[in-house]
Amino acid sequence: MGRRLVPLTLDNLQDLPKRCRSCVFWELDPVSGEAAVKAGESALEKEAWISAVLLDWGSCGRVVYVDDAPVGFVLYAPPAYVPRSTAFPTSPVSPDAVQLMTSFIVPGYQGQGLGRVMVQTVAKDLLRRGFKAIEAFGDARWKEPACVLPADHLLAVGFKTVRQHPTYPRLRLELRSTLSWKEDVEMALDRLLGAVQKEPALRPL
Repeated sequence: MGRRLVPLTLDNLQDLPKRCRSCVFWELDPVSGEAAVKAGESALEKEAWISAVLLDWGSCGRVVYVDDAPVGFVLYAPPAYVPRSTAFPTSPVSPDAVQLMTSFIVPGYQGQGLGRVMVQTVAKDLLRRGFKAIEAFGDARWKEPACVLPADHLLAVGFKTVRQHPTYPRLRLELRSTLSWKEDVEMALDRLLGAVQKEPALRPL
């Protein structure tokens, strides 16, 4: 089984599940998001958001392929780019962290460790870009796939609760804890050989 994690771009946006391609839950504030849905413009708003973040900040997602079939994705960005994050009772996300917005693995491929691989890939990307942690809002009462990830899933892949809440706890993953010694050595060699390209600096919107 060959699996690849490819950076999300406008070219492979269509490989996300249909309902996720036009979902702007995280990308817009609640009022603007509702207006975009009513106007039938949510798919355009999604494209505009991804384009803007790619241009201004850099890579903000990964698409997972197994034997060339898209089976999942993950989205992440600094909280300055995620208007919905301020609407949660446990906000704000810490200033040294990037927010894990959402992720999804299609049924049939769940329970195979792909969720953990996605988190590790995001962690490696962000560590190289100078960030210390990933934070996410979890749903402690999760019952079905939604934009907010189940808190139990986040805990299972290494996150720890930093602010308790009966419904929406905020969880954090220290990036150093996700990488093995082997990956640390590889990264050190990359730096030594100058193979790590500089990423754009974080600039608030």
